[in-house]
Amino acid sequence: MSKTLFITGASSGIGAATARAAVARGWTVGLFARSEDKLSALADELGDAALPLVGDATSLEEQRAAIGKLVDRFGGLNAAFANAGTGLSAAGTEKGDPDEWETLVQLNVLGLLWTVKAAMPALKSSKGHMLLTGSAAGRTHIKGSVYGASKWFVHGYGGNLAEEMREWGGRCTVIAPGMVDTPFFDEAKPDKLKPEDIADAVVFALEADPRACVQEIFVMPTG
Repeated sequence: MSKTLFITGASSGIGAATARAAVARGWTVGLFARSEDKLSALADELGDAALPLVGDATSLEEQRAAIGKLVDRFGGLNAAFANAGTGLSAAGTEKGDPDEWETLVQLNVLGLLWTVKAAMPALKSSKGHMLLTGSAAGRTHIKGSVYGASKWFVHGYGGNLAEEMREWGGRCTVIAPGMVDTPFFDEAKPDKLKPEDIADAVVFALEADPRACVQEIFVMPTG
């Protein structure tokens, strides 16, 4: 029987690459994002193993509803990947845009919490696995970086969550990329990591022996 993975931010970049990698390894996937067209195209590519779930990661209720549909479709939930996130166009504190900060916190912090909250009942039932997209920026100090601070939250919370999930046999992994060539950036980064590199790290954590919890994976470009 296949295992099922819920992915936020699944319409492109790391989320889409992870969906492809998981399906190739025999998983079924729930594809959650706002872009209906992109989700439909990806679901068509992946076939019956994928369920497109249109919704906004900043809504706890929309994530709960999506996971409910996914569980109804495939019979359970074995893992969830809180991958949706955003950056900022104005760097630093003095020049930063408070409206952008609010949007960032809603998605990078609260949206991630909503994924965990929505998935937890089903994951507890399956002794499942929670994965969070952190960042190399979440383990170093970058001048005035509010984005980096949001990823510090992910790393801190991920460690705390791993301790909570361990009590009932669950696992939690923070996936921490360096710079990845994705639509996250306005300009292409051809000499940096590819989404597939991060997807491989997700699959590695998912397929570790159940006795082992891979709590953090850092993937950095060699260039």
